[in-house]
Amino acid sequence: MTPAVSSATPAPATTCPGCATALDAQPLYQLYRVCDICHHHFTLPAKERITQLADPGSFHETHRRLAPVDPLSFSDRLPYRERLRQAQQRTGLVDAAVTGTATIGGRPVVLAALDFHFLGGSMGSVVGEKIALAGELALRRRAPLIAATTSGGARMQEGLLSLMQMAKTAGIVARLHAAGVPFISLLAGPVTGGVYASFASLGDLIIAEPGGPIGFAGPRVAAQTAGHDVPDNERSAAALLQRGQIDMVVERPKLRPLLGVVLDLLGSPYQLQVRDGRVARVRPTAAAMTPWQTLQLARHQQRPTACDYIARLCPTFVELHGDRLYADDPAVVCGLADLGGASVVIIGQERGHGAGNAQRREGHARPEGYRKALRLMRLAGTFHLPVVAFVDTPGADVSLESEQRGLANAIAQCMAQLSELPSPVVAVVIGEGGSGGALALAVANRVLMLEHAVYSVISPEGCAAILFGDATRAEEVAPELHMTAQDGRALGVVDVVVPEPPGGAHLDHDAAAHLLRRVLLPELLALQQQAPSKLVRQRQQKFRAIGRYARAYRVVLQREMAGLGHLVRRLRPRRPRRAQEAKG
Repeated sequence: MTPAVSSATPAPATTCPGCATALDAQPLYQLYRVCDICHHHFTLPAKERITQLADPGSFHETHRRLAPVDPLSFSDRLPYRERLRQAQQRTGLVDAAVTGTATIGGRPVVLAALDFHFLGGSMGSVVGEKIALAGELALRRRAPLIAATTSGGARMQEGLLSLMQMAKTAGIVARLHAAGVPFISLLAGPVTGGVYASFASLGDLIIAEPGGPIGFAGPRVAAQTAGHDVPDNERSAAALLQRGQIDMVVERPKLRPLLGVVLDLLGSPYQLQVRDGRVARVRPTAAAMTPWQTLQLARHQQRPTACDYIARLCPTFVELHGDRLYADDPAVVCGLADLGGASVVIIGQERGHGAGNAQRREGHARPEGYRKALRLMRLAGTFHLPVVAFVDTPGADVSLESEQRGLANAIAQCMAQLSELPSPVVAVVIGEGGSGGALALAVANRVLMLEHAVYSVISPEGCAAILFGDATRAEEVAPELHMTAQDGRALGVVDVVVPEPPGGAHLDHDAAAHLLRRVLLPELLALQQQAPSKLVRQRQQKFRAIGRYARAYRVVLQREMAGLGHLVRRLRPRRPRRAQEAKG
């Protein structure tokens, strides 16, 4: 459907500023105002934006009569009143914000859009008030708020009154977060100043269109006040994604379908269900394998990674990016997913395959990776979604840069957050669970571990280096670390050992995912039946009990008794063969 364009909006361009091609005959431009050749995204009027996002005929505008005034009698080259009158005639709007109710993919939402053609989409008292009213309407209806912003910032003609709208709009978003009502922020550059530094940066999800600029200070302000020019590519959506400030960059034609998927995942009313109440379990094989041999399987280059399992277990997965502070760490993969028909939050350590190993740093996560995980944990708590964590790391990245950016604190924050998260948490050790870098994602109600995975306080190489000053003696110390799945089960750290295909998960990724699914779904189902307070209490008590003297003594005693029995059997005198035959 071709979006309707108001006759009051500026005339469409005839040539693309990106590639200088004619636009008249371009289908993509006619539908979405996007160049077919170079994919330059033109600035959309607010009502055209809403038409593209909302289901056809579903939008109903609210508070359309709120009109701006001139509280300061502001005048520069033109009086503020005259600027308002011209903007109203040019755009057909009363002010820069259009708000209302609609459906997207059949789901009710509250929509807000800013129009850059109205005084640069700047936020004065009316814009701030309409955003706040839209948020309050979303709270009353418990409907997601979606705000599409393109703005130059606060409206200076309204002085301090305009500045205060930043606090007003940030406050309403805080209320949405507290109530568990989703807020999705769409950045359609340019987005700068007071709008970017208030509600537009506070979305549960922040999605940007390609292009820019996006940043606190606009290019002109930065150049003339800070005394330096900022390259355009440093303020682009792609740059923000790389620096962990936004979740994703999505081209305009894909926005409505994506929003439909995200709204389904955030608002899914479904839970897991077992058809007949019985679940068949497959027991792990009792293969004769040394801990060192198990470690080699856990580290096998073809062993399935978090992304391999996600692709096989989840028909829908929307990956989210960034820690909103510094960067996006590819060693940690996070997102919203459909697992067995229910919505879950996925957090996984990803070591990659082949050439991807270097990019993922073989699963060595940096502080920004753990902070990204922390953000998704909080998202799960807000929307009461289960968390499934895939643990697979030799350990955290211990470079000087990671230390400087707060590695230890990031790991600690993850463990603290998981300990009090009011959502079901299941952790699966799928490969190598190395030290605190692994535990950061494994403070869970149920800890599953694949039978050829390992979980250890330190790598055998590190242990040998500390004890003997010789990392080559790693195989010698591997048994002493008790790092296998069976060891973890005996020590009370691991709840369930998940079987693998014969020979190891690396030989058949599909079969490995199938076996994991048969264990994972019932575990999630059982946890979903429990109240949030019980989930938190059970998780805290579980980890409070690990390492108590009584438990440790019992494990040691069982091990000693098993060793003694083996010794007795070995030393027991055998009867002469003839005597046995005579007795028979």
